[in-house]
Amino acid sequence: MEYFLELFLGGLTRGSIYALIALGYTMVYGIIKLINFAHGEIYMIGAFTALIISGVLAQFGLPGWSILLMTLPIAVIYSSAYGFTIEKIAYRPLRGAPRLSPLISAIGMSIFLQNYVLLAQTADFLPFPALLPELAFMEGFSGIMNSSELFIVLTAAAVMAGLTAYIKYTRMGKAMRATSQNQRMAMLVGVNVDNVISMTFVIGSALAAVGGVLIASHVGQINFYIGFIAGIKAFTAAVLGGIGSVPGAMLGGLVLGWTESFATGYVSSDYEDVFAFALLVLILIFRPSGILGKEEGHKV
Repeated sequence: MEYFLELFLGGLTRGSIYALIALGYTMVYGIIKLINFAHGEIYMIGAFTALIISGVLAQFGLPGWSILLMTLPIAVIYSSAYGFTIEKIAYRPLRGAPRLSPLISAIGMSIFLQNYVLLAQTADFLPFPALLPELAFMEGFSGIMNSSELFIVLTAAAVMAGLTAYIKYTRMGKAMRATSQNQRMAMLVGVNVDNVISMTFVIGSALAAVGGVLIASHVGQINFYIGFIAGIKAFTAAVLGGIGSVPGAMLGGLVLGWTESFATGYVSSDYEDVFAFALLVLILIFRPSGILGKEEGHKV
C-alpha cells in the first residue's frame, strides 16, 4: 500500500507539471485552433532564465526560498515576453493563411529556440540549484513524498485554480471565452480579438515558465532539449483531456502522470513512454475528442 501511495503521489507531481504546460497548448488551440509547438521551448527558456538569475542572487548569500521568490517572477515575465513576441512574429502574419502554414511556422520556431539556447548556453546538462523550501513536517513522509513534490503540487493547484477563476470571472476571461466560440461575433460586440490572442500566449507562457522553474529545481539539472520532451508530453496530456478544454488539460496531465508513474513502478521505466502514448491511442480510438472534449466545438 505504501508503494502504491508513493507511485500515486509521484504521478500527481509529474501530472501537475504536465497540466501546467498543457494549459498553454489548450488555451491557444481553443482561441485560434493552432498547435503552438514552440510552447515547450518557452518552458525551457523559463528554466534557463531562473538558472541565470538564481546564480546571480546566490552570490549575495540569500537562502533558496528567497531566491525562488525573486527568480520566479522574473522568469515568468521573461518567458511571457517570448510568448508575446512569438505570436506577433511567427503566428499573427499567418492567421489568414492555410492551416499548414502556421503549423510549419510553429515547428520552425521550436527548432529556432532550441538552437538559440544551445548556442547561447551549452549542449551539456547544467546543475540547477534546489530552490524549493524544505518543510520540517514532511520528514515523517520520507520515501513517500518530499517537500519539493508537495510544493509543486500545491503551487500547480493554486495556479490552475487562479486561471479557472480568471477565465470565468474577469473581463478578459469572458473575452477569451467569446473569442473561442466565435471570433467574428466577438469582434462585432467590441472584443479586441488581437489583444485576446496576445494575452492567451502571455498567460500560457507564464504557466510554462512556472512549470519549468519548479521541475528544474526538483530534478536538479536542465539542458536545451528539456522543452521538447516536456512539450510532447504536455501536448499528449492536452489531447488526452480534450484539446481546447481547460479542465481537460488539467485532467489529461494528471492521467498521463499517473500512467507513467504506475508503468514505471510496476512494469519498467523502459516502457514509460510506451504506456503513455498507448493510452493516447486508445483514447483517440474510442473518444477522438478526448476525455472532456466536445465534438461540436472547442471551449476554453
